[in-house]
Amino acid sequence: MSDQSVDQELDLSGEVCPYTFVKSKLALEELDNGQVLRVIVDNSESASNVPKSLSLEGHEILSLDQGKGRWEITVRNVEQ
Repeated sequence: MSDQSVDQELDLSGEVCPYTFVKSKLALEELDNGQVLRVIVDNSESASNVPKSLSLEGHEILSLDQGKGRWEITVRNVEQ
């Protein structure tokens, strides 16, 4: 688990791609530049695709932590 200060947490357990990415992107749009979002997913496809896609959008991936059947993606909002 990351000790990074998190401004908002988004639990997307039970959701699948592309919804996990879309909902993560929308949540980041609500945050100020530099704020941090933690996204929780429970499938490996989302754990792989969400950080990759958010990074391509220009956001900074701070960590990807795997726990028991779930992943926590911590990302800093970088306004474009």
